[in-house]
Amino acid sequence: MYTFSKNLKNIAFALMILGLVGIVYGFYSAPKTIEEVEKIVAESHHGGEHHANTDAKHDTHATTEKASTESSHDTVSNKENKLDEKDSLHVAAVANGHAITEDTISNKEESNLDLAAIHAEENKEIVKEAKLDTEKEHHDHLEHVLHQLQNKPWAALYVACIFFLLISMGVLAFYAIQQVAQAGWSPVLFRVMQGITAYLPVASVIFFVLLLLSGFHVNHLFVWMKEGVDVVGHENYDKLIAGKTGYLNVPFWLIRAAIFLIGWNLYRYLSRKNCLAQDESNDDSNYKKNFKMSAAFLVFFIVSESIMSWDWIMSVDPHWFSTLFGWYVFASFFVSGITTISIITLYLKSRGYLEYVNTSHIHDLSKFMFGISVFWTYLWFSQFMLIWYSNIPEEVTYFVTRIGQYGITFWGAVAMNFIFPFLVLINTDFKRITGIVVFAGIVILLGHYIDFFNMIMPATVGDQWFIGVSEISSLLFFLGLFIFVVFNALTKVPLTPKRNPLIEESKHFHY
Repeated sequence: MYTFSKNLKNIAFALMILGLVGIVYGFYSAPKTIEEVEKIVAESHHGGEHHANTDAKHDTHATTEKASTESSHDTVSNKENKLDEKDSLHVAAVANGHAITEDTISNKEESNLDLAAIHAEENKEIVKEAKLDTEKEHHDHLEHVLHQLQNKPWAALYVACIFFLLISMGVLAFYAIQQVAQAGWSPVLFRVMQGITAYLPVASVIFFVLLLLSGFHVNHLFVWMKEGVDVVGHENYDKLIAGKTGYLNVPFWLIRAAIFLIGWNLYRYLSRKNCLAQDESNDDSNYKKNFKMSAAFLVFFIVSESIMSWDWIMSVDPHWFSTLFGWYVFASFFVSGITTISIITLYLKSRGYLEYVNTSHIHDLSKFMFGISVFWTYLWFSQFMLIWYSNIPEEVTYFVTRIGQYGITFWGAVAMNFIFPFLVLINTDFKRITGIVVFAGIVILLGHYIDFFNMIMPATVGDQWFIGVSEISSLLFFLGLFIFVVFNALTKVPLTPKRNPLIEESKHFHY
């Protein structure tokens, strides 16, 4: 039986406490008013974040100057017109043999002066309206920045929460695949997989609470939830989003989430129950139940996973969609789950547990890490290349935003999730070396956290992003919670299944 070491437990608690303090600070330090945003924008002058404000003021000055110049020009023109008109009256009178009096000319001059005064007043109104329009645009910009900065701690919390939730889902899917494939190499790792999936119920509750908070407008992570987006004539009306309200509406969205989370947790509970019952059984009935249940679950999973990726990730950008997105998200959390299995297995092995796990098992896990990293890259490139090449405005804007505003993390994710694991794990010998596998695994996990960061942050925070207290604290909190739940679950049952029909093959797996 595994014993949860005191040091590791203390590390988990320290991470959770440190993370929780940082999360609270992130919410506390977020601006509450437009005045606070103005100060932040002003202070970030040298960082380039104040340009919208400066440009707005410049536009106001230019508009005023232009209107004033036009007004002066009109006044001079009126004076010139008066002189020309006076001369023309004399010429017309002589031509017609009539005399023209000074009173006539005086009346005409007064009329022209009245017209000039009217033009001057009209120009003043134009200048005033231009100022009001510019001030309104400036106010709207500051309000938008306020919402982005208020979203920042929420988005950081959301990214970290969904990342660790989907790690446990990736492990659950991998476990189900092993059951259906009747793989002979992996049963000695089943308890590790079950320990990791023990985090799923905890993560599901926390994540569903976050979804409820979004649905009740406590945050603004999902723009399609904004009031009036489907009401014609409302200032927030959005024709495209209005056309999707049959699917993108809060009640149906929450119902789908509940069905997915309950379905995943139900399979996790029943499969683990059958696996433990098989240890005490005299036949293979529980193993056969798990086989059938796993096959059914994989059908449910592949459908629910695709819809989940649309609902929880892609819908933060409701104007954009990709037919590859479900597969792309799956590849990201699937390789993260397999990597987590490998790292925890190596940790337990280093502590003297999992006596039947050998370098061949680690080699197989490393092959999956390598293979799914290449698969992720294939999907990343397919999605990016087709959209970028076709250059359809409503599609390519997704990547334009991320390359322009998130260039470091966008290209960094490619380097960490493909270039690094490809160069390191392509070597067969390296797949068996503990230090290399762990180091590669940590880089892969960080890379896929950044991948989720890239998927969610641009739509929720925009160009106001930076990896600061909120992001690091959220990651630390959920890492600590993950470590505590997973390693605590590993203490509950023996780490090696007893009566799995393929356990002997797994124990003696070598190549």
